[in-house]
Amino acid sequence: MTEAHVFALGLALACLAGVRAYFTVFGVGLAGLMGWIDLPAALQVTTSPWVLGTAGALAAVEFATDKIPGVDSGWDLLQTLARVPAGAFLAAATLSDDGQLSGGALALGAGAALATHAIKSSTRALINASPEPLSNWTASIGEDVAAVGALALVFAHPWWALALLLGTLGLLALTVLVVVRWLWRRGNALRMRTGTA
Repeated sequence: MTEAHVFALGLALACLAGVRAYFTVFGVGLAGLMGWIDLPAALQVTTSPWVLGTAGALAAVEFATDKIPGVDSGWDLLQTLARVPAGAFLAAATLSDDGQLSGGALALGAGAALATHAIKSSTRALINASPEPLSNWTASIGEDVAAVGALALVFAHPWWALALLLGTLGLLALTVLVVVRWLWRRGNALRMRTGTA
């Protein structure tokens, strides 16, 4: 694998960690344990039974928690403490030849994970404003399917995975921006009507 591919893989894993950190760690560890990919030295820790068991259990908890409107937003807030460090570690460990995690790679991974986490959290907060739970469940299941597909794609074609992740995140960010602007204008119009009445 070329250095460019390793860079794309590290960045894509960090982006995925911002959405589903526990599942990403579990998937990386399982892929390494089964011999589907050769993990860098610093990522070998993810093949530990303790790491696999803990990440798998927490991924199952997240899968269930993420389907409950309102609770998912609280979970997202709490998971800022896990997703950003997980993204930093995954990127730095992937980009590390000798097992030493560089500060630049940690910062890159943390930034990528924080960006995807912020977009996911704000999108879900907007969805939770809807009175019916169907949109929440649809978004959550969509995230689950996207995480599984993206993780499989990351190992096979890291550049495609990174391009797809960044494109999807760009569309989500644009959607959030459009909805926020629409809500802002609607709120201003309502305030103007109330003020003149």
